[in-house]
Amino acid sequence: MSEKNKDELIDAQKQVIGILFEVIKRLQANNDLDDEYFKIISEEIKDETRLQQILNERSENAKIAGRLLEQLEI
Repeated sequence: MSEKNKDELIDAQKQVIGILFEVIKRLQANNDLDDEYFKIISEEIKDETRLQQILNERSENAKIAGRLLEQLEI
């Protein structure tokens, strides 16, 4: 394997690792948001604004994770 091919392979591996790291980060953020969501739901007085923000953030994280995973399919 030539040095150029090795360098390209290393660059591709770095890109895959970076994408997977970002996907994991987004999924972990959604887990944290889930915890907060369920905590708010269990409270007597619910912060409806924050609940909506959590749902929006979770949706955005899921969309970004989906787009990142699509990059790996190419």
